[in-house]
Amino acid sequence: MNPTTTTPTPSLAQPASVPEQGRSAQYDAFHAARARTKLVASLYAQAMGEDYPAEIAASSSCDWPLLGLLTARLRLRPGQVLVDAGCGAGGIGLWLARALAVRLAGFDLSPVAAAQATARRARFLGRAADRAVFHVGELERTGLPAGSAHGIVCVDALGGAADRGAALRELGRVLAPGGRLIVTRTLRRGTDPAWHEQFAAAGLTQEHLDERPGEPATWERLYQLWIAHADQLRRELGEAAAENMLREAHQKLPTLRGRRAVLLTLRRLPSDPAGMRAADRMAARGRETGGRPVPEERTQQ
Repeated sequence: MNPTTTTPTPSLAQPASVPEQGRSAQYDAFHAARARTKLVASLYAQAMGEDYPAEIAASSSCDWPLLGLLTARLRLRPGQVLVDAGCGAGGIGLWLARALAVRLAGFDLSPVAAAQATARRARFLGRAADRAVFHVGELERTGLPAGSAHGIVCVDALGGAADRGAALRELGRVLAPGGRLIVTRTLRRGTDPAWHEQFAAAGLTQEHLDERPGEPATWERLYQLWIAHADQLRRELGEAAAENMLREAHQKLPTLRGRRAVLLTLRRLPSDPAGMRAADRMAARGRETGGRPVPEERTQQ
């Protein structure tokens, strides 16, 4: 991993602990392999049909309906600070940063994904590419200061956290009072979710719950396509990356019929004016530097 002099756009540079190589190796291999072929994007496009946002090219359930919900639920103002937690190759956060005219700090467990996201900034933001910066971090240890984000999105990443409660507490810590965390979650149909205690422990309250009725069927189509194209995946991605995908497909397919997918909007109550001012100061500091990061701070990648 190489150091970079680029800092997260809201001047958030508190170096995060570097994830253990074993935890990120699988994701590194996937992102590196996907960059060598158009096959994976093509299979996602087939599974989602006209709901596939091709520019984003996410390795997740992100579709046009989800992007619309994220845009509406965040309620961000231009110049405010958005965090993309578990950003992957960065497409979701960069699309939102452009659409909402906000500043973006994204992080991911995979150094390969963070580097790919960094390389995509100009494609989305043009000359304003410095409004977005990506670094290596974990959901439980983001490396971001308390109260530094007006909004956070976490798409299909929380389920991979080593400790979901700790991850929610960390994201709640990063969120400014009045800010919103938008997170995708899944549960079994007919079960009562047990996550409200986790929300309370993180200082968050549930503001909205949006159903995503088409999400399980999308994954079913996608997993079936992976299995049908197993030999091609092995040839173009390599044995290890392809086997990880196929193992996931075979494990998850039998569970999808009972799956319920939702989008949760969680809010940190606006009871701490000092905390809100901290995030506003970071947004203002970025405007004073023309959207560029402050040069004396560093983030390790």
